Amino acid sequence: MKKIILIEDETSVVSFIKKGLQESGYEISVAFDGRTGVQLVQANDFDLVVLDIMLPEMNGLDVCKEIRKTNQHVPILFLTALGTSENIVLGLESGGDDYLVKPFKFIELVARVKSLLRRSNGVSPQEIAEPEPDNEHVFQFSDLMVNDYTKKVTRAGDEISLTSTEYKLLLYFLNNPEKVISRAEILDAVWGVNYELGTNVVDVYVNYLRKKLDSHDDNKLIHTVIGMGYVLKKS
Repeated sequence: MKKIILIEDETSVVSFIKKGLQESGYEISVAFDGRTGVQLVQANDFDLVVLDIMLPEMNGLDVCKEIRKTNQHVPILFLTALGTSENIVLGLESGGDDYLVKPFKFIELVARVKSLLRRSNGVSPQEIAEPEPDNEHVFQFSDLMVNDYTKKVTRAGDEISLTSTEYKLLLYFLNNPEKVISRAEILDAVWGVNYELGTNVVDVYVNYLRKKLDSHDDNKLIHTVIGMGYVLKKS
C-alpha cells in the first residue's frame, strides 16, 4: 500500500481527500501545519506528498524547499487556491512535481496521484537487481548512463542524485538525442502543461540538470540553441 502524506490545514478538505484516497487504497497521514509536515516527511518514508501552499507555521513553498534539502526523490503535488501562472511557477521552481488548483474534482486528484506514483515507480534500487548494460531500459549517451529500472544515474562512473522532475527531464532528453527540443515541447512532456504560462521553469530545471551533469567543462552534454530550445549532444 502506497503511503501518502497530506499537508493541509482546512479540516473539510482533509476529510474529503483522506476519505477518498483511503477508499482508493492508499495509506494516508495528515499534518495540519507546514512545520509538522516537514518533520513527518523527514521521519518517515512516504511515496507521495500532497501539499497545500497556504499553511500555518510554514507556507507550502518553504515546506517543499525544506523537504528537498534531505529528500530529492519523493514526488510533491501542490494544492493551491492561487491558480495564477506566477504561483504555479513558484511551486514548480521550489521543487514541486505537479500542481492542482482548488476547487478540483476528486477524480482529477486521483489521476495526478497515480501519474506521480507511476513516474517515481515506487521502486528503490535495493528492491530489484540492476539490469545488465545491454538491457533495453538502460540509456547511455557519451559517459552518461541511466538505468530506468533502478533510477540510477551515473556519469563517468560517478552516481548523480536527481529529483523526480530532473530525472524525467533527463529521460526526455535521452529519448530524443541530438534533436533540438523547444521549451514548449519540454513543458508539455515533463510537466504536462500544454499551454503558455509565461514561465521560465524549463530554463530553471535545465540549469539544475546541467549543474549536476556537466561537472567537466570540456564535455558538456546539454546545449542551448538560441531562439529554438535545447539539445542533448556531445561537445
